[in-house]
Amino acid sequence: MAVPMDAVSQQAKVPSPSHPALPPEAPLAMPVQDLHAAPDMQGRAHTPATSPRSIVLRRLAVIGSALLLTAYGAWRTHKVMDAAGISTLGVIMLVLFIALFMWIALAFTSAVAGFCSLVAHGGLGLGISRTGPLPVLSRRTALLLPTYNEPPHRVMAGLKAIYTSLLETGQIAAFDLFILSDTTNPDVWVEEEAAFLALRAQTGGYDRIFYRRRHNNVERKAGNVGDWVRRFGGAYDHMVTLDADSVMSGATLVRMAAAMERNPGVGLIQTLPVIVGGTTLFARMQQFAGRVYGPIIAFGIAWWHGSEGNYWGHNAIIRTRAFASQAGLPHVPGKPPFGGHILSHDFVEAALMRRGGWAIHMIPALDGSYEESPPSLTDVAIRDRRWCQGNLQHVKVLPTKGLHWISRMHMVIGIGAYVTSPLWLVFLLTGILISLQAHFQRPEYFGDTRLLYPHWPHVDPVQAKYVFIGTMIILLAPKLLAYIALLFDGEARRGCGGALRAGLSILAETLIGGLIAPIAMLIQTSGVISILTGHDSGWNTQRRDDGGIPLWDIIRQYGRFTVFGILLGAGAWVVSSSLFFWMTPVLLGLVFSIPLVAFTSSRSVGLDFRKAGLLLVPEETHPPEVLTKVAQALECEESPSLPHDALRALRADTALSQAHLAMLPPERRPGDPINADQLVGLVKLAEAPSLAEADTALTPKEKAAVLATRKGVDTILRLPD
Repeated sequence: MAVPMDAVSQQAKVPSPSHPALPPEAPLAMPVQDLHAAPDMQGRAHTPATSPRSIVLRRLAVIGSALLLTAYGAWRTHKVMDAAGISTLGVIMLVLFIALFMWIALAFTSAVAGFCSLVAHGGLGLGISRTGPLPVLSRRTALLLPTYNEPPHRVMAGLKAIYTSLLETGQIAAFDLFILSDTTNPDVWVEEEAAFLALRAQTGGYDRIFYRRRHNNVERKAGNVGDWVRRFGGAYDHMVTLDADSVMSGATLVRMAAAMERNPGVGLIQTLPVIVGGTTLFARMQQFAGRVYGPIIAFGIAWWHGSEGNYWGHNAIIRTRAFASQAGLPHVPGKPPFGGHILSHDFVEAALMRRGGWAIHMIPALDGSYEESPPSLTDVAIRDRRWCQGNLQHVKVLPTKGLHWISRMHMVIGIGAYVTSPLWLVFLLTGILISLQAHFQRPEYFGDTRLLYPHWPHVDPVQAKYVFIGTMIILLAPKLLAYIALLFDGEARRGCGGALRAGLSILAETLIGGLIAPIAMLIQTSGVISILTGHDSGWNTQRRDDGGIPLWDIIRQYGRFTVFGILLGAGAWVVSSSLFFWMTPVLLGLVFSIPLVAFTSSRSVGLDFRKAGLLLVPEETHPPEVLTKVAQALECEESPSLPHDALRALRADTALSQAHLAMLPPERRPGDPINADQLVGLVKLAEAPSLAEADTALTPKEKAAVLATRKGVDTILRLPD
């Protein structure tokens, strides 16, 4: 139930000198790094003390095996093409095959390493234990939740669960929570403030839960976190970065903070967030894949990355001073999309910290870390467009002086995650062109040399079959290994519905995922082309609810993929019926892209799969306590029942308007930059005869700007309805 406005006014204390919205500032210098100069190691060794002693052998085993597999695959492919003679298209296809096969070979060898580590109960280290008494903390940790136009009630529900879970550990005194808002929507901003006040009232965390909204949100999330470090970082030894959909248990947070205290050379510990809360078929597929396949991938990379791990931007704990001294990001030269501030900042921040001598570790066996998945392929495409631009920007970061070679490898793999899509498309089209060439070009049976018997140019079908089977084995083996590992884990196996249902779920996810793959290939290819032609991605709010997508929108967005699939299929049929049937998996996904996207975006279909016991994960069959707390907070609506419009919400609740005024930034002083939206908005407010007309006249930017001034708020409170 919604809390009545008068009750909220009594419960929610207005930020005051005794309970301010922010703690006293504790500035910490965070210099911008010079990527062309050697890092300041400050006496730290190049090899961290926590680096595994066998790390060289581990990397030789994983990377060396991948190179050997690639060499063997290249030789077999050469045998396939050699029977048809050397041609330009054949050479192009062989080069593309080597590049693409190397990608899947490394994933395979890393997964094998992960499987061995998983079944051997590895994946911890740094003195971390999943069980036993919680260690006692002596240092302070800040939990940072950056938010950008997210639904406030959803964000506060996650924070409430985290705070309550920390309370139960008995070590809440070691933690403070910061809501770092970059919200630009004025209505969401005021709703955030009301939800923040309600959260404090519900938890009693007046001295532990803080809120800050940036009024100039430069450099997106990296700038948001950087602003906190420069203003408050000096008071905290560690910081935990969260996303708006992140949830972490109190016990996990305590164990991570204790590991940082025990290992002073460690700069960052990354957990493996488990995807939860999916209801659409697409989200449930992502959730199942992450839960079942994710561990062997994460255990594998943790095993051979060692102290040169990576950072995924959330659900990780960071040593604040290490971050401040090494991770101040410069702008890369040029204009967006390749220049400007770095979008995919997390990879770069980890690389710069490791460059400065700090160890970066991933601890995949530590549970209690959760996140959510976008509900549809369309939502993933929006997010991927931004990630694609950020990863391609890393081309300009790769030459940074002093980077560890594994850090460079992280960036190359990140770039490859998107570049491989257009390469697969070119590989596919090259194969069609080779078939066309064989179909229409008259072969030379004898050439310039006198021979007793003619040379019959052809593609060796037996060798081609072996290459195809081998490639499929390398591609699908990680899923088989993940299933075997699941069978060894009784709790996880039962949580996934048992061995039979888990096997059927893997089969369903593989088949549907295989149909989606060519659509994703074209989406990523179009994203790469868009970036190369100079189009910036912008900054879009991530949709997290499971609301369906209108059919017309799906037709409009995916109709071109259907047309492309029909044309591709027609061309393949004209060349050869065998070529057409060989391409059937790709063609089916493209031709049926519209119904496929509609089907996977459906909440009802996702729930039908759940009722059938398919695509289950342990976190929904036996929910962890912290996730139960989130569900209870979402169901129990305790936010104030205020108007959704910011102007009317401030007028409806005196305590909220007073709190809003108390949290405003200092007034502009002479010489400060002039905010044109604010000036125009104040004039419109002064001329408006009523609140309704003022609301109509103000643009969203002007509305946000006037709400950031005491004069504007006072005018709003005085205007008649």
